[in-house]
Amino acid sequence: MQSTLMQQGVELMLFGMGTVFVFLALLVVLTGVMSTVLQRFVKPEPVVAQRPSAQAGKQNNDQLVAVISAAIHQHRSKDNK
Repeated sequence: MQSTLMQQGVELMLFGMGTVFVFLALLVVLTGVMSTVLQRFVKPEPVVAQRPSAQAGKQNNDQLVAVISAAIHQHRSKDNK
């Protein structure tokens, strides 16, 4: 009685693990096929990078310096109190 119950449990475990393994293997294969098909028929558009203007970069740097200076000033004024 005990051995048949153990045998049934092992069979059920192997069946469940086998089912999950087959499903995941099928998922990997189908994902690879779908990726290949999409790469063949859909060509990605080239990305055109726009360089920021020098003036915009300078404004960002000036703003960053102002923010950092204000933070340092506030931190130092708290230490003196």
